Amino acid sequence: MAELAEKFDVHANQITQWKTQLLQGATGVFLTPAEQRKPDGPSVKDMQAKIGQLALERDFLAGALGRIGDASAKK
Repeated sequence: MAELAEKFDVHANQITQWKTQLLQGATGVFLTPAEQRKPDGPSVKDMQAKIGQLALERDFLAGALGRIGDASAKK
């Protein structure tokens, strides 16, 4: 590290920062611009989980409504 800093006349901390930045963003070099963009909304996995939750709630409420309807018809 000291050798590079001396050779290129930069501080060793600067080289360390550059290395950290490279390691964090190196995969981005090989991505297309479309791949680099992050999705704006929730992920597909999150949406599927929400759909499952809502379907379960709907089924529960439909069953409860059916039981309430049966009970009021008996009166």
